[in-house]
Amino acid sequence: MGKGPRMSLSQAAGNQTSSGDVEDYSSWYIDDPQGNEELQPEGVVPSCQPSVPPALCHACLAVLSTLVLLLLAALVRRRHLGPGCGRRWLGLPSPVDFLAGDRPWTVPAAVFMVLFSSLCLLLPSEDPLPFLTLVSPSNQDGEAETPRGPWKMLALLYYPALYYPLAACATAGPGAAHLLGSVLSWAHFGVHVWQRAECPQTPKIYKYYSLLASLPLLLGLGFLSLWYSAQLVQSFSRGTGAGSKGPQSSYSEEYLRSLLCQKQLGSRSCQTSEHGFLTRAWICSQSYIYAPQSGFRLPLKLVISATLTGTAIYQVALLLLVSVVPTLQKVRAGVTTDVSYLLAGFGVVLSEDRQEVVELVKHYLWALEVCYISALVLSCSLTILLLTRSLATHRANLRALHQGAALALGPPILSIQPSRQAIFCWMSFSAYQTAFTCLGLLVQQIVFFLGTTALTFLVFVPMIHGRNLLLLRSLESSWPFWLTLALAVILQNIAAHWVFLESHHGHSEVTNRRALYTATFLFFPINMLVGALVAVWRVLLSAVYNAVHLSQMDLSLLPPRAATLDPGYYIYRNFLKIEASQSHPAVTAFCTLLLGTRNPRPQPPAAPQDSLRPGEEEEGLQLLQTKDAVAKAAGTRAGRSRARWSVAYTLLHNPPLQAFRKAALARTRANGTQPCGQN
Repeated sequence: MGKGPRMSLSQAAGNQTSSGDVEDYSSWYIDDPQGNEELQPEGVVPSCQPSVPPALCHACLAVLSTLVLLLLAALVRRRHLGPGCGRRWLGLPSPVDFLAGDRPWTVPAAVFMVLFSSLCLLLPSEDPLPFLTLVSPSNQDGEAETPRGPWKMLALLYYPALYYPLAACATAGPGAAHLLGSVLSWAHFGVHVWQRAECPQTPKIYKYYSLLASLPLLLGLGFLSLWYSAQLVQSFSRGTGAGSKGPQSSYSEEYLRSLLCQKQLGSRSCQTSEHGFLTRAWICSQSYIYAPQSGFRLPLKLVISATLTGTAIYQVALLLLVSVVPTLQKVRAGVTTDVSYLLAGFGVVLSEDRQEVVELVKHYLWALEVCYISALVLSCSLTILLLTRSLATHRANLRALHQGAALALGPPILSIQPSRQAIFCWMSFSAYQTAFTCLGLLVQQIVFFLGTTALTFLVFVPMIHGRNLLLLRSLESSWPFWLTLALAVILQNIAAHWVFLESHHGHSEVTNRRALYTATFLFFPINMLVGALVAVWRVLLSAVYNAVHLSQMDLSLLPPRAATLDPGYYIYRNFLKIEASQSHPAVTAFCTLLLGTRNPRPQPPAAPQDSLRPGEEEEGLQLLQTKDAVAKAAGTRAGRSRARWSVAYTLLHNPPLQAFRKAALARTRANGTQPCGQN
């Protein structure tokens, strides 16, 4: 009984020493992390913790954007509205004047590029609205407690509202608006540059994906910062400088001038042009390469669509590249001799030597990577080429509608008057074009990757290594079938050329009709097999053609009789209707000239080169003056009649001007004068 307590004490001491030994043993492994540090797997990027939380920066930017928007609203209300109207309307400035031809296109294009790049960065982000982490904190694992799916849908409305003041500062007028735009753009640019500099690597998709995807965002914000700063300095120099610029011709006047001089320029070009090889090559390339023409500008919507298309090509190509190529490289680097057992389990034996199997598998993975990159380069090149061709097609179609002609494809546009469907299509044109470009590039990548992979592993790789000749063996086993089809097609073509067709004095005639009927009956089964192959080829060709031209909205993927059933082409036609009816440059120039004659303003001392000299003005005034009262009265009545007929003709062919005509009549009646166009 005395040994019991001793044994229990020794056992307790042994347990203590054993537990102490376990704790001491853990410190013997030098590869384990010390303290509370965790060992990161190789190739995994640790999460970055910036010095300033992104949620706080984003909340400050949102508050600053709201403040700038309120200041812009007050500025517009004070500048453009009277004291009585300012209380009824908020005075919210327009972000972009889409239908104004004289507005600069660089700022709207940059803002849309920034907006689209911000939406692309939502893909790998777990926090679509960064300031939500201030309200709903994460759990111990770092994951958000509330689902982020609904917030991503809300982010689609939040980011346009965030960048709304950044675009509205350009349309609110010079001076204070440019100062607000400069402050806001530099704030956005500084925050994004600071975040990318602190955390260039992210664990999502690829370690440098977030940095590479934000390059268009930084480029657009940097341009906006420099542009607003330059405009601010220029407005200050205009306010302090004594000199002022002379009168500048607008786009509508340039278009009208080029339209009037088009005949003379065409005759000169016809006299000097020669039909040489270089000239023909240049004429052929003009349909694929967009070259600016004097006197014509693309609408702002098309410029924004082209910018978004280029940004979409970059973003989609980057995503396709970084999501596949690094994975293939890691797999190729990790191939060992165990891959031979894996292939043997599927009944594939590449070689008896395991090391040779490793080299073959690495070579095949390298060929697969080359096929993927080649397909991506081909897809991007074709999309860019089709984009430049679409710009030339847009210009040709707009010129045709401006001149009253019909489009070359599909049923003609009967009327260019705006409608509910046309306005909706015009609003969604740029967004649809961007979506079509993204999906079209993805479909092209899949089609071209499958095609290049099949061509590489069925033709080139077996011929280089001299093994796995599956395609050649299948052709060897089925050569009677292919030879029969080839001979049948060749014999029918030879018979059609030499036996069943004769030419007399330049006219062709069908002869030997009995033999023709006999051959048609005998070759019917073989022609059925040929027809099946042609049907498969037709399906493949149609699929490739539609995949390549999926991003083109100016081209219908359906036949001309069913072109309007194509939703993309339907939207494009209605978009052209709105552009042709609401921003016709000739109508704008005509209205500008009418307003200039009704409201003459004093001319500056420095007259442009196209104006009349002082001597010519005096001579014209002397010619207009007459001493005959009857002739003067007759000339006045004739001029009034011509003015009335001109106003009636203009309103008949331009329905959007009727609203402005009603406002002009109301003003003239209020002033107590009789309008010249009123009957």
